[in-house]
Amino acid sequence: MASTSSLSLSNSLLARSVSHHAPASHSSDHRPGLCLSAASPLPTFSGLKSASSSSPAQIPIAALRRRFLQRQIRAAAIETLAPAETSLVDNSVNTIRFLAVDAVENANSGHPGLPMGCAPMGHVLYDEFIKFNPKNPYWFNRDRFVLSAGHGCMLQYALLHLAGYDSCKEDLKSFRQWGSKTPGHPENFETPGVEVTTGPLGQGIANAVGLALAEKHLAARFNKPDCEIVDHYTYCILGDGCQMEGVAHEACSLAGHWGLGKLIALYDDNHISIDGDTEIAFTEDVSKRFEALGWHVIWVKNGNNGYDEIRAAIKEAKSVKDKPTMIKITTTIGYGSPNKSNSYAVHGSALGAKEVDATRKFLGWPHEPFHVPDDVKKHWSRHIPEGASLESEWNEKFAAYEQKYKEEADVLKSIITGELPAGWEKALPFFLQTYAPDSPGDATRVLSQQNINNLADVLPAFVGGSADLASSNLSLMKKFGNFQKNTPEERNIRFGVREHGMGAICNGIARHCPGMIPYCATFFVFTDYMRAAIRISALSQSRVIYVMTHDSIGLGEDGPTHQPIEHLASFRAMPNVLMLRPADGNETSGAYRVAILNKKRPSVLALSRQKVPLIAGTSIEGVEKGGYIVSDNSSDNKPDVILMGTGTELELAVEAAHELRKEGKAVRVVSLVSWELFGEQSAEYKESVLPEDVTARVSIEAASTFGWERMVGSKGKAIGIDSFGASAPAPVLYKELGITAQAVIAAAKELC
Repeated sequence: MASTSSLSLSNSLLARSVSHHAPASHSSDHRPGLCLSAASPLPTFSGLKSASSSSPAQIPIAALRRRFLQRQIRAAAIETLAPAETSLVDNSVNTIRFLAVDAVENANSGHPGLPMGCAPMGHVLYDEFIKFNPKNPYWFNRDRFVLSAGHGCMLQYALLHLAGYDSCKEDLKSFRQWGSKTPGHPENFETPGVEVTTGPLGQGIANAVGLALAEKHLAARFNKPDCEIVDHYTYCILGDGCQMEGVAHEACSLAGHWGLGKLIALYDDNHISIDGDTEIAFTEDVSKRFEALGWHVIWVKNGNNGYDEIRAAIKEAKSVKDKPTMIKITTTIGYGSPNKSNSYAVHGSALGAKEVDATRKFLGWPHEPFHVPDDVKKHWSRHIPEGASLESEWNEKFAAYEQKYKEEADVLKSIITGELPAGWEKALPFFLQTYAPDSPGDATRVLSQQNINNLADVLPAFVGGSADLASSNLSLMKKFGNFQKNTPEERNIRFGVREHGMGAICNGIARHCPGMIPYCATFFVFTDYMRAAIRISALSQSRVIYVMTHDSIGLGEDGPTHQPIEHLASFRAMPNVLMLRPADGNETSGAYRVAILNKKRPSVLALSRQKVPLIAGTSIEGVEKGGYIVSDNSSDNKPDVILMGTGTELELAVEAAHELRKEGKAVRVVSLVSWELFGEQSAEYKESVLPEDVTARVSIEAASTFGWERMVGSKGKAIGIDSFGASAPAPVLYKELGITAQAVIAAAKELC
């Protein structure tokens, strides 16, 4: 029998969640689209009401209840509210509400409205449906939960707290404070139990699509008729703001196309966003839109206390196997707040002491802040032994699977743990060190294709594709077919023209388990469409490989709309991103090696359309240093001039060096394929490559010169392009825009 410890990820993966201890955010200026309206629905006007002459505490509670109920009626979904109950479920739901209210009040910062409105669906979902083990948040076959409306994170923290997750055991009182495990939006690297980083609206539901894709793919590959070893759901709560963001539409369109039957999205339909009632900007029929996207749609009209309806809707969703399900749950934002519910006043700030007191009275909650009643505590405590039992049963199931299907079990185990196969690097294409300046060579996008196909042979969960540009990006794995609704075991993902959704889906794939290695491809200039997803990759420490071809004016006639200029500089400025621009085959292989080995950060590979020769002195190993010496005829680390380049322009630096050496100059050529990796080297190494005393330095790159002053210094010269490109053949553009070996030679002669 296999040892259960062999598949326990609690120790190996908890290390991935080391806190960044970033400063706490005290305000939220993103555009959260919020939640709702409830089964005790909404008025047509939901603006901030003028203050009453008497404070909430002075108004009789009966009057508060009448006022509250009157303000909740919306013609779209009229429901009769049952009298207040004293059941365990009601008690549990109110516990969730007040943990959120108290945490936001204590921090004087946060979003109490969503947790107050979503507490019923949160309770039913976590307490009755989601499979998890609180003491091992990284158990492989757990259900995944994503709070796409991440501003309402106190809902998730309260649920994790009640369920027994250690990450939220004591930190509710330090919500949004330095060093706590309860930051202002859910962060996967801070809080075990949080699957993905959310906050920018729409990203979370797109991540959930990626998580569900990974489950469907692995289930198709490894499940057997007598053993479903991969079998879990992805649940997501999203709000009106998520529905408005385009990335959600892109991803949900694909989810319907792919038939992701184990993806269940609960839409917090509360009709309120920061600016007020969503009627001012959002009046489409969301249900019909999702039906058109190929989703099963259910409407729960009473999300405030319709526990049976919520429960029945989730059961129905789980019975639908061939398409994802959206459950529209009509709720009241800030439910229970007599004066602020159903308005934007409860969206993004604390209720205030008087309103908290009024809310406690209205909901019959006499307890002190952060109190969890004994009956609620006892009820939720069962999740710890039940979770351990679920994992233990699965481990036994895996042990039986391993005995019958040893080869598949070994592969699946490597995907679960993220352990790379022994000798995988031997699959990287190795190019002979033969310098042939008049050889046409190959474009680095072509060399990238060789890497992708070779890596597909040795990395079992290497999956990816392109945003409708596979024939240009050369990103297809030739040995595999397309991941589709009826062929989910295949590994080529056809994203269509959906760059933003593509990046966000890949983030979800990467977060599913450590061995999933997604890549996605488009033209480098179109990273503009997916920058938010790339930033989340970096923030959430997700290994996504961005294969960005047509990396410069070298793409030629398509003109400035397709020619990236500032893009290299912008990604060099983004924290925790590896920006790699390889110059030839050796460096392209080196870039893929670095991208695979860096498990906690994404890599952006900028690849050429035009052909480049193999350059003498380049190496796979050199790329790991970020910057290294390609050629040098100086001695004692004292060249007359240092020439630097990246990508297709390294060849120009080499050509210029050749001519300068004919004139007796001692010239060093340095490839700066990755500034980030070079910056991480020791001071001694950096001095050996770029000695401080040598101030005669020239760089050349067919992109913005912004940032190159760090490398060339105040006395050096940076040759680049600080304007947009133009439409013309690539050789003409290089000549007209001054990206030539002659320009390098002239600059070098001015300096030495």
